[in-house]
Amino acid sequence: MNLRFRRGGAVALAATAIVALPAVAVAADGHHDNTSAARQAIKGGKARNVILLIGDGMGDSEITIARNYQVGANGRLAMDKLPLTGAYTTYAVQKDAPAKPDYVTDSAASGTGWATGHKTYNGAISVLPNEKPVPTILELAKQAGFRTGNVTTAELQDATPAVLGSHVVSRNCKGPASMGDCAVNDKVNGGRGSIAEQMVTSGTDVMLGGGKQYFDQTVKAGKYKGLTVLQQAQVSDYQIITDAAGLSSANAKKPILGTFAPGNMDLEWVGPTPTRTGTAPAKCAVNTARPAAQPHLADMADKAIKVLDKQTRYSRKGFFLQIEGASIDKQDHAANPCGQIGETVAFDAAVKRVLQYQKSHPDTLVVVTADHGHTSQIVESPTMGYTATLITADDADMTISYATADISASQQHTGTQVRIAAGGPQAANVLGVTNQTDLFFTMGRATGVK
Repeated sequence: MNLRFRRGGAVALAATAIVALPAVAVAADGHHDNTSAARQAIKGGKARNVILLIGDGMGDSEITIARNYQVGANGRLAMDKLPLTGAYTTYAVQKDAPAKPDYVTDSAASGTGWATGHKTYNGAISVLPNEKPVPTILELAKQAGFRTGNVTTAELQDATPAVLGSHVVSRNCKGPASMGDCAVNDKVNGGRGSIAEQMVTSGTDVMLGGGKQYFDQTVKAGKYKGLTVLQQAQVSDYQIITDAAGLSSANAKKPILGTFAPGNMDLEWVGPTPTRTGTAPAKCAVNTARPAAQPHLADMADKAIKVLDKQTRYSRKGFFLQIEGASIDKQDHAANPCGQIGETVAFDAAVKRVLQYQKSHPDTLVVVTADHGHTSQIVESPTMGYTATLITADDADMTISYATADISASQQHTGTQVRIAAGGPQAANVLGVTNQTDLFFTMGRATGVK
């Protein structure tokens, strides 16, 4: 479906708005007319549920690369079908001079932005530049009576999931044995403990992802001293699951902690490695080394929604759920185009599941966005930098370049604004160009939590 984009003042929220709509009229000239559908999509009010989907490192270029490969240049991904689309800025701030921007954010600072409504320094997990903790949208939703969920393909202690349920001065402090950068947070010094320790005391009803190695570390002080963090979770009534079968059979009446890998979960796809002289045109392949017992992101998303929906069926309050496709970023860092595309396609499958739920639950606010941009670019061939060429759904060659670092080093984030798209109550607040921190207030307005 071809979509036309209309700029203007559909709502008095920003000077410019980009509106992309899945169901539109066809004008007499044969082109789509979005006017009526746009009016229908803009609505305020309260949301019973909020589902936030984060494609880590999923800038416009990464979306376009995945779209071209999977469905062709004129095709549309599930994430393209949300009714209202804008952009938001992603900068962090300097720790020692917080009035000044740090133009290229990491996932910790950007996640803190939408989780708390405050800018902070790179590496900070839901603390201000002065290192003081600030409440998160998940914590506030929990206090207000909502059920909560946190799903990722990374370690659950990684930056994006961590910002919802922990507060540490460095994202590196993932487990009780990894507190070298966070003495102020260490339990032996009277702090709240590592990310893993804080997450199992956050009260989150569903947590699914990797990171078992940090849950297996031993608590060093306090009530649970001598237990592993996983044992602490069990004492706190979490049911522990470690594979797809356990996920399928998990009891919706008890909180769930699913740890499906020691570190990050495995990749969906593999393919050619870029070189300075490019590669022969190729197709991506399924990663046969991926354990069959690991659930896919769409399966985790589906289970989390079903559990949270069942838990709130007879309650006035619904749920807040964050779902992250984490390794779009990680494979962009690795200059691995098929790894990156496969993770974006898997993320889009989760978006599709969420939109299917929203169709029968229109009081659900759905937001799809990224935390920051990344390095991959579609370029002409031949070109400078490290490139690989893939054969897309159009049966055409697409050359992808990685040019922010040598191939042996990690590619870098970019400071670009990124897409934010939404549907449901309060979705109009993503229109125009907003700030990453504005998302916190949009979700708070939708749920009524402050």
